[in-house]
This record gives sequence, C-alpha cells and structure tokens, in this order.
Amino acid sequence: MAKRLRIFIGIVVGIAVLLAVLWQTTPRWLPRVLTHWLPAGSQLMLQGPLRWQSGGLSLPGAQYKVQQCLLADLGATRLHYRAGRWQLDSDKLSVDSACLSQLPAGEDDGAPLTLDALQRQLPALDLSINQLSVLPWQHYAGKLQLHNTAAGQQLFYQGKNLKAEARLDNRQQLTISSLNVLPPNSPHPLRFSGDITIARDFAALPPQGKLRGEVQTAYLQQPLLMDISWQQGQGVVTLAEKGDKQPLATLPWAVTPQQIRIDKGEWRWPYIDQPLSGGINVALHDWSKGLDETQISARLNVITAGHNGKGNAVLTLGPGSVGLTHSNLDFQLTGQANLADFSLTASIPGVVSGSILNPTLELRPGSLLRAWGNASPEMKLEEARLPLAGVKVTANGITGRLQSIIRASDSYWGRFRLHLDGLAQDFWPDKGRWQWRYWGNGQLPPLQAKWDVAGSGDWQDSLLTLDRLSTGFDRLKYGMVTVAAPRLTLNKPLRWQRDAVRPSLDGELQLVADKVSFSGGGHLPPSTLALRLQGCDPQNFQWQGKLQAQDIGPIALRGRWDGERLRGEGWWPKQRLAVFQPLLAPDLNITLRDGEFYAQAAFSAAREQGFAAGGHWVVKNGGMWMKDGEMSGLDFVMSYRLQNHQWLLGAKQPVTLRIKSLSNLFEMQNITANLQGYYPYSERQPLTLSNVGVDMLNGHIGLSALRLPQHDAAVLKLDRVDLSALFTALKPKQFAMSGRVNGELPLYLNNSQWLVRNGWIANAGLLTLRLDKDMADAIASNNMATGAAIDWLRYMEIHRSQARVDLDNLGVLTLTARIDGVNPQKNAKREVILNYSHQENVFQLWRSLRFGDNLQEWLEQTLSKSNDGQ
Repeated sequence: MAKRLRIFIGIVVGIAVLLAVLWQTTPRWLPRVLTHWLPAGSQLMLQGPLRWQSGGLSLPGAQYKVQQCLLADLGATRLHYRAGRWQLDSDKLSVDSACLSQLPAGEDDGAPLTLDALQRQLPALDLSINQLSVLPWQHYAGKLQLHNTAAGQQLFYQGKNLKAEARLDNRQQLTISSLNVLPPNSPHPLRFSGDITIARDFAALPPQGKLRGEVQTAYLQQPLLMDISWQQGQGVVTLAEKGDKQPLATLPWAVTPQQIRIDKGEWRWPYIDQPLSGGINVALHDWSKGLDETQISARLNVITAGHNGKGNAVLTLGPGSVGLTHSNLDFQLTGQANLADFSLTASIPGVVSGSILNPTLELRPGSLLRAWGNASPEMKLEEARLPLAGVKVTANGITGRLQSIIRASDSYWGRFRLHLDGLAQDFWPDKGRWQWRYWGNGQLPPLQAKWDVAGSGDWQDSLLTLDRLSTGFDRLKYGMVTVAAPRLTLNKPLRWQRDAVRPSLDGELQLVADKVSFSGGGHLPPSTLALRLQGCDPQNFQWQGKLQAQDIGPIALRGRWDGERLRGEGWWPKQRLAVFQPLLAPDLNITLRDGEFYAQAAFSAAREQGFAAGGHWVVKNGGMWMKDGEMSGLDFVMSYRLQNHQWLLGAKQPVTLRIKSLSNLFEMQNITANLQGYYPYSERQPLTLSNVGVDMLNGHIGLSALRLPQHDAAVLKLDRVDLSALFTALKPKQFAMSGRVNGELPLYLNNSQWLVRNGWIANAGLLTLRLDKDMADAIASNNMATGAAIDWLRYMEIHRSQARVDLDNLGVLTLTARIDGVNPQKNAKREVILNYSHQENVFQLWRSLRFGDNLQEWLEQTLSKSNDGQ
C-alpha cells in the first residue's frame, strides 16, 4: 500500500513539474504549436511566459509577423474574469496595414462569418487598449474601449485627433453619437453623427444610412454642413453653408458590385469675385477587384462669366486606372474660362502614369495655354502663350521645355513683347534646376524710348543666376536731358540666393551711353556707369559705382532700392574747370581756362513721384575766354532741388555769383548777383534776383531786387558813372563827353507796354561836351544861321542836365532832356539852354553803336528847323 502511494505521489509530482516546465516554456512551444493554424509564412512570438497575477493571466507582450513584416505588436496584456464578465486590458496595440498584402490568399472551406454570428459568439467582454495605432494612420492613434453585452456593443475611442462614441445593437443598427476627426494640417475638426444599418455579411456594404457632418473652414464664415444618405446602393452627398438654402454641391451616387457612379452632380463656389459653377460625372468600374483593377472615367466642367461673356472649361479623365504601383489614366483639359478681367483658353491632353502615391503627369503634343485681358487696372495682357508639349510633372518637380510668349501694354511703362525659353529638370521654385534664355523689345513712353533685351540665366535649387544680360534703348529723354543709345550689360553675373535663413543678392552692371545732350546745347561725352549690387533680394539691395565720361569724373555713386523707390548719392571730386568744355553749347563761344569745380547730389526715383534730386555745385576762381573778351575770378555756388521738372534754386541759401573782372565792351569788376526761388516760376513759387551790382565806367551800376513774376519795378541805379570812360569805350568820332552822371531806370519785364518807364539820368557834377571839328564845320557849312548856333555847342560846360527816359517793349526809346551850360570859349556868362528830344529803336541802335552819326543827324535836323522858324 505504501509503495503504491509513493508511486502515485511521484506521478503527481512529475506531472506538476512537467506542467510547470511547460508553463515556463510557453514562449518557446506555443508559437510552434499555433503555426499549424496560422497562415503560411506567418509567425507568432511571445515576449515572455504567461503568468498568474492579481487573479488573472498576464502576458508581457506578443508580435505577429508575416513574411518578416511586423503586422501586429501587442504590449503588456492582462485577462481577468470577474462578476461573470471577461476583462481584457492591453497597454498598446500597433498594426501595420502595409503587411496585410503579405498574407497569402487561401480558400475558406467553412461558412463565411456573419455579423450576427460574431455577436452571438462574443462572450460578455470588456476590452480596453490604452494606445491603439494603425499605420499609416498613426495620426489618429488613441484609446479604444469596447463593452459587449447581450443587447449589443458599445464603443468609445479617445485620441488627440480622433474621438468617437457609437453603439451597435443586435439588429445590426449602428448609431454614431459623435465622431470628431481632425484632418492633418487643419485646425478645424470634422464632426459627424448618424445611423447606419450594417449588413450581416462583412463583404457587403451597409444597405442604408444617414450621416450628418459639420466643419468650420477658413473659406466660409459659417460652418460647412455635410449630409450623406443612401438606401439600397443609391444615395446623395450634399454640401451647404449653414444658413444657406442653396447647396454648394449635390452629388447623386450609386454603388453596385461592379460600379460606383456619380451622375449629374452639380457644384458652385460663389465666394470669390468670379463665381464658379459646373457639373461632375464619375464612374469607377470593377472597383470591387481592387484599386489596381478599377477603371476610372470622369468629366468635370467649370462655367465662368466675365469680360468676354460666358466660358466653359471641361476636364475629362479616362477611361484608365490608377494604382499603388502602376497607373495609366488619360486626361484632357479643353475650353475657355472668362474671369472678371481676363480670359484663359486651354487645350492640354496628357496622361497620368506611375504610382498614385507619386504620379507622373505627362503633357502630350498640342498642349497650349493662352491668356489675355486686363491683368491689372494699368496692365493690359494682349496675349500670353504657354506651349506645354512634352512637359512632365511629378512630386519632384517639372521636367521638360518651358516656353512663354507675352505681349502686353502698360498705361505708364508702354507696350512690350517678351519671349522665354528654357529647360527644366525636376524643378519647383527653389528646388531642382531650370536653365532659360529670354529676349524681347518694347516702348518706354515716360522716357520717349524704344528698348530691347536679351539674356540667359539659371535657377538651381535656391540660387537664381542671371549670367547674361544686354538691354538697350535707342535714346532716353527726360526733361532737359537726352541720352543717346544707352545699353546695360553685366560685368559679373547677377546671383540671387533665395535661402530663407541667409538670402543674398550680388552682381555688377555696366551702363554705356554714346552721348548725353542737354537742351541748352551742351553735351556729356561718351560715358560709362559701373554699378555693383549687394543686398538680400531684388526688392531690397544697395548699390555703388562710378560714372566716367572721358576726362569728366569719376563721379562716385551709392544708393539703395527698396522695391518702390530708387535712392542715391553722388560725389563729384575737384576737377579742372576746363574738362567741362563739352557741357557748354558751341554757339556760346566760351572757352574754359582756369578754375576748379566740385559737386554733390542726392536723388530718388519712383513711379508716382518721378525723378527728384538735390545738391550743390561749386566753381572756384574760374576763368574763360569769350567771343568779345575774357572773365577771371569767377566764384559760383549753387544749391538746388529738382522735382517734377521744376528747379528750386538756392534751397538753403541763395545761389551766389561773384566775378572779379570781366573784359568785354567795357571793363567790369566786382560783379555780384544772388538768385533764389523756383524755375519755372509761378505766383506761388517766385524767383528772386537780388544783390546785383557791378563796378564799371569808374562808377557803380546796381539793380534792386527783381521778383519774377514781377509786381513792382526793379530799379537800375547808375552811381557816378564816368562818361569819359563810356565814350572812350564806344569811341564815337563825332563828339566826346566827360564828367559823371547818376540815374534810375525802373525796369519792367512783364508790363504790357513798357520796359523802362519814367526813368531819369542827371549829372553828378560838371559835364563837358566837345563836338568834333569836322562834324561842326560840316553842319555850319550847310547854313550860316545854323553855323552860328553850332559855334556855341562846339565846347560846352554843362552844370545842369536832366533827362527822362522811356523804353517800350518794342525797343523804342524816348529821351527828353534839358541841358543848361555855357561855352567859356565864346562867353562864359551867357547861358546856353538846349532842349533835346529823341526817339529811336535801341535794339537797332545797340547793334550798330553809331551814337555819333545819330547825334549829328539830330543836330542838323533840329538846328535847321529852328532857323526856318526864325
């Protein structure tokens, strides 16, 4: 008996040890046992042995691989049975949907599993997975809870981007209480609710249902409402803005095992300046065979209305297919779109190939896009042509020949025509490479010019390079300046690095002009302007350079461009005044000789403002030869501003002119003049000439302030002018005078009749008059009485002389004078009184300077009349 007991105890202990060993080695033998029931090529791996813990089974984790692809990764899992219910809890479950394609296709000999059968087989169960993630939709990972009872299943899902609450009853009615989905890169979630009838067969579609959705978008003020309803394979999708009775889209659809169709769908988009509308038809044939076997046919049209009436553009697709590995779908875009201000026409056939995840769009021969209309209130696009044949488009970029031909006109910049031709290789802006060349021509009305342009460049990744540029004008004319045949070229390629962190722009330009002419007759010799650009981008850079015109210059320049306004400064170094000889008109007959010149200027140019400049010019100790004399000791200082073709002279202090000596018809010294104001001048913006004076004829001549437009006379004052010096300069043979005179001549420049009115000249001491003996004898020989009178005038000492002077604007001088004196050679006590009246055109007189001949003629006529009256 004892022996049998020992044997029994030994067997029990052995079985217990065996069970313990089997329990501890579960991760080794259980997956091998289950391999018989798993699909071929699949493998189950336990992360550790099963353990009894806290009244339930615990598994550290498990992995399920198919063809070395990790299909499922289960974290720590616990199974309990409490109060008649099973409780299954897991820390995580990750499923990679891409591995499903690795499962082998097999035949199922048993009856298909139905939904109601599955519901009956499920025990009373509470399932909880703390982190459920299904690749590639890991964006919607979250916590899953499933509560199964005899009445149905309750599902709760809580994730950062996906939240759901739903219930499935035993009648296969799925009630979605709430479903909130946040799409990637969107701040607004989609919210759904509704009821769906689930088919008993998992392979069948839900026979009926109704879903209501709502989403807030950046395009609409109110939320967008979605209504999806169907019954027995037919339904409709409606999209509408909340509060709007007219839907944005109505898409009737039907589903059969062979086909999915959208027929006579309608859509509209009224939220832009150009409202859009149209229709849509889509057919997916053999969709149940999978994406690769599905044949797609579709037609979408867009109806527009604009400046050119109504337009209709149609996009047709297929028949063709798209797939994960291979696609072959023809498409064609044809028709016309008329927008508010311009129109587009297209004829673009092509094919979609490659994987649908990275498709290739290849445009076939005949692909052409055209546009015309008003691109802006100022710009009229006459035609833009974009031939697109052979162009390929992928996610990597555009590959192929890119061309465009543009004809346009701008109300300010004028009409132009541009051609662009280039070759792209996997190009997107700042990615890939695009090599191009360009040429064109146009007009520039603001500068009365015609221009042409040609060049080439390269855009590789974020580096944009202009390696060749040649643009020129037949001329540039602005205000008083005309530039002949200027041409702009590159001395160094222009490079624009568009990197967001460290953008840069640099290059060197050269502008060459044959001649710069000024309206006054002078010109600037052939000149060269060299510039260097350096900055961040074409809308923000600084520039510096120099201007050289043969011996003139170099003028240092620098400035900046901010996208709207060009600003700059220039410094003209000290130079000999003689180098500026070409700037003087030849008909002035002036030859520069001595002196120095220097200047400084600042300027800006903008479309609305035009050209504006300011600065100063300085001439020191200038000297020159003139046609009838010479000048020395010239000092000239002028500050100025120029805007809208108007000069402001003496912006801060008057323009000053000082000349030590000027030898012309008379010797003049200490010439002074100040000028300040606007030119052209106006009533609101006058020009004032002041401090005008000159020492000449051993006296002084000055002019009071002259304001233009003139309101009051400017008085020309003669102070002790020496007649002897005057007559020495004029050298009349018929008579001579000596002594000094004073006078005031009121000058008018804009009077309707007078240039000088009520002027006077009087002696400033004793005057003497001597008649030439031959002249006096000639007058006396004609008449004895006249000869007696002329004897008193052969020599006179004049102690009082008063003359009134008037000069009209036709040049007629009227002189009325009374002269009181004596002839000491005949009788020092007998007074001679001479009343003198004379009228003559001084313009002709000045040209002839024959004062003596005119006086002789006047004396003969006056004395003859006087004797005839006796």
